[in-house]
Amino acid sequence: MSYRLRLSLLILVDSIIVLFSVFLSYWLLLTTSSVMVPLAIVVSSASLFAFHHLFAHFFKLYKRVWAYASIQELIAIFKGVSLSVAATGLIQLIAFQGIYTRTLLITWMLHILLIGASRFSWRLIRDTKFAVNKDNTRALIIGAGSGGTMVARQLLNSENSELHPVAFIDDDFSKQNLEIMGCPVVGKTKDIEKAVEEHDIEHIIIAIPSMKKSEINHIFQQCLNTKVKTQIMPSVEDIMAGKISVSQMRDVQVEDLLGRDPVELDTGAISNKLTGKTVLVTGAGGSIGSEVCRQVCGFNPGKLILLGHGENSIYTIEMELRNTFSEIEIEPEIADVQDAERMNEVLQKYRPDVVYHAAAHKHVPLMERNPHEAVKNNVIGTKNTAEAADAAGVKTFVMISTDKAVNPTSVMGATKRIAEMVIQHMDMVSSTKFVAVRFGNVLGSRGSVIPLFKKQIAAGGPVTVTHPEMVRYFMTIPEASRLVIQAGAIAKGGEVFVLDMGEPVKIVDLAKNLIRLSGFSEEEIGIKYSGMRPGEKLFEELLGENEVHSEQIYPMIYRGKTPTVNISVIYDLIKEFEKSPNTELRECLLNIAHFKLRELKYLELAK
Repeated sequence: MSYRLRLSLLILVDSIIVLFSVFLSYWLLLTTSSVMVPLAIVVSSASLFAFHHLFAHFFKLYKRVWAYASIQELIAIFKGVSLSVAATGLIQLIAFQGIYTRTLLITWMLHILLIGASRFSWRLIRDTKFAVNKDNTRALIIGAGSGGTMVARQLLNSENSELHPVAFIDDDFSKQNLEIMGCPVVGKTKDIEKAVEEHDIEHIIIAIPSMKKSEINHIFQQCLNTKVKTQIMPSVEDIMAGKISVSQMRDVQVEDLLGRDPVELDTGAISNKLTGKTVLVTGAGGSIGSEVCRQVCGFNPGKLILLGHGENSIYTIEMELRNTFSEIEIEPEIADVQDAERMNEVLQKYRPDVVYHAAAHKHVPLMERNPHEAVKNNVIGTKNTAEAADAAGVKTFVMISTDKAVNPTSVMGATKRIAEMVIQHMDMVSSTKFVAVRFGNVLGSRGSVIPLFKKQIAAGGPVTVTHPEMVRYFMTIPEASRLVIQAGAIAKGGEVFVLDMGEPVKIVDLAKNLIRLSGFSEEEIGIKYSGMRPGEKLFEELLGENEVHSEQIYPMIYRGKTPTVNISVIYDLIKEFEKSPNTELRECLLNIAHFKLRELKYLELAK
């Protein structure tokens, strides 16, 4: 229906209602002494007619979409009708020195009733139309608050929705046995299995946007027992931004089940460090480095330098950032951190204010087989980048480290611990603030278990887990990147920052959850134990016994105490390595990382 036709129809209907209300009220009061004289009827009808259309235009009663009418539209009708009748009463007082109160009161009631009925009938027809088509998947909504109500309304009013809400679950005692949008609240979260069985539920929607991740994990574990597909409503931010509609549910992700809420950033402190400044990220094409770049761009730096060894990955993140943050000057640089001359050239060219050092080899078994490459990239590469940053007058240098640097049993962990030592030494001899950031395994990063598990599940299984008791700390890529950026903002120099990562997660439990999230059972996919690989530990630590500061320096962030570093041992290692790279390394790296070599020279150990 065109706007002009729709407007004409509404004006016609309203005109009939106005005249009908006046004459019906006159007829109802024919037997009373206060009945209006014929002239008063004509004057009142004309006045109410004019004032109604005036106030209808003012309150936009002709421009509202009545198929979605709600309390706001009802309030607009009330205001428009009340003011129209009040203005008509004023005309009566001026023209006839009196007000026909009873007639106007009945007119007002009839007017509101008929105008409201004419408008809300549009919504009634629409809701009835969709209601008769709800022979779809029966859905249980967990959460009867604003989020759950929003989801139910969207599903009920959507012509294309394949889901039909039939019941709510909510832990609020006051909502039990009540109905919302025609759907009863049938119990609390402990009753999920019972509700699924009694109401033939085929789909579950978790609709509590404010819920903590630990609570989502608890609810999801109960949902898993029902073997019914479970999804979660999109974030309120995405809905408000128009990125996604309420009815577009997403699958529960492993990230939702970590049981830990994300780190909140001190945006003021970070803005002071990054806004309008020149920032350089090494390893910018990697999983962590690229996310650091995205997070940094959110603070509107003056210039961002993307430094990496792989041209394809640097090209990919460059194109993404240019499309998303067109106002930021982005400079790609292909360089290897192992090349000291090239690193000096790049840092002297841009003289960045902040450097985030994310370039590293991180795969534990591969580094066990290739320890020389681990030393070249993780130790020498860090030394080259740190010294170049010092020479270029960088204000803050943040190195990304790992929990495997604590009491390391692997080449990778030992080289990262030695890299931390290099950073600590540089902080003592440089005006640049050098800090390191430790965190655990990152979900979804290259080489992490999640992509591997997904591939194995897609191939029909089995999922390989090294040991049934192996546990790890986990965090998401955005969380890891936020921690890196926050560390740079609060750094005083020389610290090793650690995120409070909550409780460690059993790898086998992670595998089981991922199998179920993929819509399979453990019997269908299977789990195979392959045995621990060289360099691996059953349990990871974030801080050693002699490194722990009990107090948090920022919510969920700790500062580690680290022992005094004898840098001469490390530099001797590097010198001898550069002379004779084929020398046996593993034992030496672990001894240095565990502070067993304070005065010994590398060659003495090699003998």
